[in-house]
Amino acid sequence: MNTASFLFNSRRPLLMAALAAAVGACTAKDSSDNPLADRPSGALPVETLTVSHAPAVPSVITRRTPAKVIINLETREVRKRLADGVEYTFWTFGGSVPGPMLRVRAGDEVEFHLNNHPDNKMPHNIDLHAVTGPGGGAASSFTAPGHSSQFTFAALNPGLYVYHCATAPVGMHIANGMYGLILVEPKEGLPKVDREFYIFQSEFYTAGRYGAAGLQSFDMEKALHEDPDYVVFNGSVGALIGDHALKAKVGETVRMFVGNGGPNLISSFHVIGEIFDNVHTEGGTLANQHNVQTTLVPAGGAAFLDMKLEAPGTFILVDHSIFRAFNKGALGMLTVEGAANPIVYSGKENDAVYLPEGGAIQNIAPDSAELVETALPREALLARGKTVFTANCAACHQLAGEGIPGAFPPLAKSDFLMANKERAIGVVLNGLSGGIVVNGQKYNGVMPSLALRAGDIAAVLSYIRMNFGNNATDLVTLDEVRKIRAATAPKTSAPPPNGAAAAAKK
Repeated sequence: MNTASFLFNSRRPLLMAALAAAVGACTAKDSSDNPLADRPSGALPVETLTVSHAPAVPSVITRRTPAKVIINLETREVRKRLADGVEYTFWTFGGSVPGPMLRVRAGDEVEFHLNNHPDNKMPHNIDLHAVTGPGGGAASSFTAPGHSSQFTFAALNPGLYVYHCATAPVGMHIANGMYGLILVEPKEGLPKVDREFYIFQSEFYTAGRYGAAGLQSFDMEKALHEDPDYVVFNGSVGALIGDHALKAKVGETVRMFVGNGGPNLISSFHVIGEIFDNVHTEGGTLANQHNVQTTLVPAGGAAFLDMKLEAPGTFILVDHSIFRAFNKGALGMLTVEGAANPIVYSGKENDAVYLPEGGAIQNIAPDSAELVETALPREALLARGKTVFTANCAACHQLAGEGIPGAFPPLAKSDFLMANKERAIGVVLNGLSGGIVVNGQKYNGVMPSLALRAGDIAAVLSYIRMNFGNNATDLVTLDEVRKIRAATAPKTSAPPPNGAAAAAKK
């Protein structure tokens, strides 16, 4: 017997004893933590769950004993807004995207009813990640239009879980909007906060590119290649901005329950200007991270996070895969009211002009799809122009067109803009750098050329020229934009005829 074998065999009884003790400790812990241990021997009290639609969260559970909770959830196929001027036929739980948030307590007995509205065209079911059982309930809830299904499960594991439809093709049902969150509260509840919000990220794959107007259909090819046109919070572009922004006050603690339906992309969830004090990674009950800037939320997963609000202002919610936020819709707002605290944040203390050398126009090739564009009627053109302005221009020139003094010139009552229509088209087409004078004030900066189609340029310039006190009476037409584009396009030299190049070298 070699030395290693001797040492192992001589210590084997000790190792086995230690292993037995560890197993015994784990068994004892599991027994004491059994969520069903406090179930009474008789019938449980019965309550029907009141659900809440995003961004609202159901009320905190105050009872400290289990109950039989009845949940009724209806599937609906509804045509709704995806973005300004864009509609989509969503498949939903409860008529909303995301579906309503559900809240139960560990140890509860949950009687689940899935009802498929008779006007629907598709069968649906539900997979709740909180369910221990085949398909998370999907195997028991396949439901045809006009029918109802019922199953019961025990809420065994506390945590924050996604639910979604799992009817084939599963990806298509999820991509069309069928998902939501279910919170299984620990028996002792969660630490108290002042406000709770429900936020759910997902992506949409449409036949038309981002912003293409009208009713859009699902594009399976884009979904297979994981190339979404929209990445949004709570089901649509702008669902959490402006009048729909989340609202809180300085000094309050806020908890955000964040889900990600995917069906493909991971979310890099971030609140610009805030730090998450506590993060429950992947929806677990243990706050295992503190002082976090950005947290990953996997497709089909969730996280919840707490933060205390120390300063007033508007805080921007984004997926920090940042083009998704500013170009595909994954952007929201948290508006915080209250007194400023200059110790925490001073606000701007100085504003000086800084003009480093080397600024240049950024040229982005136009989309060839404009070749099939057709002119829009006046009202449709102006409505389209407003959408393009909000998405591309308002960040610099402001929603009312007033600009930012010393940085971005005003579009409102702009003498520079209105003096020459062709020049204005050229600026939007090709960008502008260098000094200009607008309404008597000097500006010296760079406006990049953007990837706008001719129709979008005609629409946005028509909208700007007829609003903000500019009082134009004539539209900017598709043909006018195409004419300026053709006139300002870079000229390319034709290749020399055969032999010409060789002759030139002689």
